[in-house]
Parts: sequence; C-alpha cells; structure tokens
Amino acid sequence: MSMLGVLRAPRQVVFGAGQRHALGTLTAALGSRALVCTDARFGATDDFTELVGHLEDAGVHVTVFAEVLPDVPVHQVSECAALVAHAPPDVVIGMGGGSCLDLAKAVAVLLTHGGTPSDYYGESRVPGPVLPVVALPTTAGTGSEVTPVAVLTDPERVSKVGISSPHLIPHTAVCDPELTVGCPPALTASAGADALSHGIEAFTAVLRPMTTELTTERVFVGKNKLTDSYALMAVRQIAGSLRVAWSDPGNMRAREAMMLGATAGGFALGTAGTAAAHAIQYPVGALTHTPHGIGVGVLLPSVMEFNRPVRVAELAAVARAMGADPETPDEELADEAIDRVAALFASVGIPATLAELGLPADRLRWTAEQALGAGRLIANNPRPLDVDAVEQIVRAAHAGDRAALRQTPATAPDLTTKAAAR
Repeated sequence: MSMLGVLRAPRQVVFGAGQRHALGTLTAALGSRALVCTDARFGATDDFTELVGHLEDAGVHVTVFAEVLPDVPVHQVSECAALVAHAPPDVVIGMGGGSCLDLAKAVAVLLTHGGTPSDYYGESRVPGPVLPVVALPTTAGTGSEVTPVAVLTDPERVSKVGISSPHLIPHTAVCDPELTVGCPPALTASAGADALSHGIEAFTAVLRPMTTELTTERVFVGKNKLTDSYALMAVRQIAGSLRVAWSDPGNMRAREAMMLGATAGGFALGTAGTAAAHAIQYPVGALTHTPHGIGVGVLLPSVMEFNRPVRVAELAAVARAMGADPETPDEELADEAIDRVAALFASVGIPATLAELGLPADRLRWTAEQALGAGRLIANNPRPLDVDAVEQIVRAAHAGDRAALRQTPATAPDLTTKAAAR
C-alpha cells in the first residue's frame, strides 16, 4: 500500500518555558481587540493578570469572559459571544484548560457565522474560516490548542456534543509548561491519562484506503504516517513523565515533557482521531459525573485489549515507546503495552474499574447504546463495533476483567475497500 500522510495544524506553535510573555506581541499581529475566555480559577491568578497586562502593553483592547465552566455548557457559547456583540473582537484568546480553549473556538464560530452552536454540531458544518483563535493551555491533557474540535455539553442530549472542522484549529498555540506547575495531582493524573489516550487511540485507529477524497470528506482521517510520529511522541513523553509530575508537581523537566506530550497527542488526534475509549466515556461521564480523563483512563486498557487482535504491531510499538525491551517478540509486547498503561494509571490514582467510578451495573447496556451515538469515534476504531461489542468492552472495564475480551472473536475490517471507510 502506498504511504499516506495527513497533518492539520495551527499557523504557529510557540512552545517553551516563559513563552507566555510573547502573548501580547503574537496577538497584536492579529488585531487590536481581543476577547479572552478563561475560568474563575485561572482568572483570579497573578499569571492571568500578567498576561492581560502583556496584551494591553501591546496595544490590544481586552474584554474578559472569566466564567467558563467545566465541560462548557452550550449556553455559555452564546453568552460569551453576546458580551462583545456591540464591538466584535479581531481575535479570541482561550486561556486555561481544554474547556476554556473549546469555548474560545466555539465563540469564534458564532462571532463569524452567527446562529446558535447547534447549527454546527457534527463534522464539517462550519462554512468557512473563523476569527483567529490564540490558545494558551494551562493543563497538559486535551491538546485542544492544536485540534479542530470543540466539545460542549448540551442539556438536550445525554452525551457531549462536538463541533468539528479544520476551521476551528487555532491560529496560534502558546504552550508554556510553567503555567502547569500549579496543577494539583488529581488534575495532572486526569489530564495525563487523556493525553496518553490520544496518542494510543490515534496510533491504533482505523487505517482507511488512500483516496484523493479522504481529506476533504473527513475531518478525522484515521492513522497515517504523519500522525503516527506525533502519536508515539505523545506516548514517550507522557509515559516517562506522568508519575513524576503527579508526585513532584514542581518538577519542571516533567512538566515540560507532559506539555510536549499533550501537544503532540493533540496533533495526532486532531487529524487521525480517537476511537472507542472516548466514545464510551461520553455516557460514562454523563452518568457518573467524573472527569473526562479519568473515564478514558479507566476504559483505555480494555479498549486496547479488544483491539489487540488487529493491532499487535502498533501495540508493540507503544510498549517500546514506554520503555519495553525492543527485542521482545511483538505478541508479548502487545500484552506488555496494555499492562504498562494500566500500571501507569494505577500509579497516579486512577481507578481500575467503571464500578469504582460509580457506573451502575444495570446501565451497562444503556452505556453501550449511547456510545454508538458518537459515530465518528466508533467508525475510527480498528475493529468493527456494534452494540454487543461495545457492551463487552463496558462489562470488562466495569469488572476489571480484561481477560474476558480475549474470548471475543477477532473480526478485522477490510481496510483495502471503500466499504471499510464508511
């Protein structure tokens, strides 16, 4: 098969300790009026005050929306856009965790194209370019600073919803690991699990047939040569630093590696996409009200086990990226990769089962049914998924019994036909 490489990215990524001080200059190059989206926690910090000062010193007029809530309730998109309706900004800046960055992206869509957020739910429904977004993450997890998706919570829907379009990719990402030093251990663990899952799910995603229409028909095209390199970078960086960053929050070497891994994971998922672990987490999170990264972390080993029959070589590469002996046979390394991921998550306090998250035993089938609603994620899984297959994963993750998945027949999709890409 011929080689295919696809990568979508911001115009520029500025990475390194202290690079937040360039925010004013970088923003002024895009315009003189900025809307800043952040949450109450970061908005009350000295770092935030300093960043706003940099913007103002560069001649940028700043309007602040400092009320971003976790998982971005959809009503906040319209509220934030209305704040500047009388004087539209030239640029929207997201400062904070993934929710703050996602809100900035969604607001940029509304300020440019009007309407309501629901007009843009799904893939490729944003009709054209949006206001430039500058993304400044303060956690090392979502990779939202480089991705084409904004995830929202809509009370009319059970699971989260997404707006997915290359037009949502921020213009500029400013990644300063010094801003993550204040992250408490629980947040470091959750964000790190999310980042590692991005790398692994993107690297093991479906391999679609190479056509000239692929990149125009899909936002998330599946694994390919370019995203694979970033996916493995994410695995190496997160695997080597998560435990240290969690146990020693002030360790700058670990913080730098974590942010590099999160951004690399964002590059990988932003084009390749994620798969079953993310799809299942949506209803799990809705039922248990637990952080996204924790839910994905609980699910990932079971999803890896389910996909193992069709992704032995990829899982072996994951194990090597996590420090396994490269001379070990691939079959053994595939098992080791799953064990290493589970052990790493356990070492930073992530629960081992969905039961520990509080998922009721009588809602496992319902969880599987709801997960199938995340069509782009389900279609991106390397093994075909129907409600029975998803329920098998959910039950294994609920009980902590990955061995049960070894009894599932391995039916790989035919990735050499167009039918497999549908």
